[in-house]
Amino acid sequence: MTPDDPPMLYRFIPFLFLALAGCVSHGPALNAIDRSLPERVELTETPFFPQEDYQCGPAALATVLRASGVDTTSEALVPEVYLPGRQGSLQTELIASTRTHGRLPYLLAPGIEDIAAELAAGRPVLVLQNLLLRSLPQWHYAVVVGYDRDEEQVILRSGTTQRLVMSTRKFQKTWALADRWALLPLQPGDAPARPDLDRYMAAAAGLEATGRVDAATASYTRAQSLWPQAALPWLGLANLAYARGDFPVAENAYVAAIERDPTNAAARNNLAETLARRGCVNDAKREIVRALEFAQGTSLEKDVMATATRLQGLRDEGTCPAS
Repeated sequence: MTPDDPPMLYRFIPFLFLALAGCVSHGPALNAIDRSLPERVELTETPFFPQEDYQCGPAALATVLRASGVDTTSEALVPEVYLPGRQGSLQTELIASTRTHGRLPYLLAPGIEDIAAELAAGRPVLVLQNLLLRSLPQWHYAVVVGYDRDEEQVILRSGTTQRLVMSTRKFQKTWALADRWALLPLQPGDAPARPDLDRYMAAAAGLEATGRVDAATASYTRAQSLWPQAALPWLGLANLAYARGDFPVAENAYVAAIERDPTNAAARNNLAETLARRGCVNDAKREIVRALEFAQGTSLEKDVMATATRLQGLRDEGTCPAS
């Protein structure tokens, strides 16, 4: 392994399309959401890209990207997200394109209150709808740009309609039939209105995994400020430092992660790797023993065992340099 090889990463698996069983739940009405949110919101300055046939994906994504400050058009996004064989776009393509354009693809929690909170913060939200039945779907991407609590309505940029007013009940039904998937492109370092640690870190890890180091760094750093007692932001920054060969910084960050979560097997494994890189082989061997203790019975056990086996073949190089 070379210094450029990353250590074992914490495995984030953003869920993209979860199947629902049983009956479709419409969810709460707008009148039931947080009363601190405005009675009505409409982001009238949100751009509009009328869709061509089957190309609601590029049009909807261009809408939210442009609203976030990206200079793009629906035509420019077609090669990135449109799949001719499917006559449409998959969520994975929309997420990947969002990263390509320097944005953090944050997947909202599946509730209309989270959409309303983003609208109140001035950010339109891209949603997936199923306009027919679960057994006979008609997938459609649209952008929510407003809501009216009193009228129980949402306002969308949809298809060729710049201002489509839809009842909350109908919106909730079509959204629920698409598993309430909602995408918010954020500038790295920004936070959603109702941030969730796991969702935010999954989005940031996706930036890291695709080589967008600066964007990932800004996102992990913001996560540190949002969740100062959480280990995961420190783990993310430590992995970035390791990848660039800055082992003293990586060591300090792994230690900070472990201070916040002593049972974090990934952080302990990666700290052991880092200590070995720095010549602290005996310290690394002690640390991997702790990592094995906490990895037992988890999906990380095999990887931690591999690290332990590799470390057993190393000889201590003497005095460990100060970090």
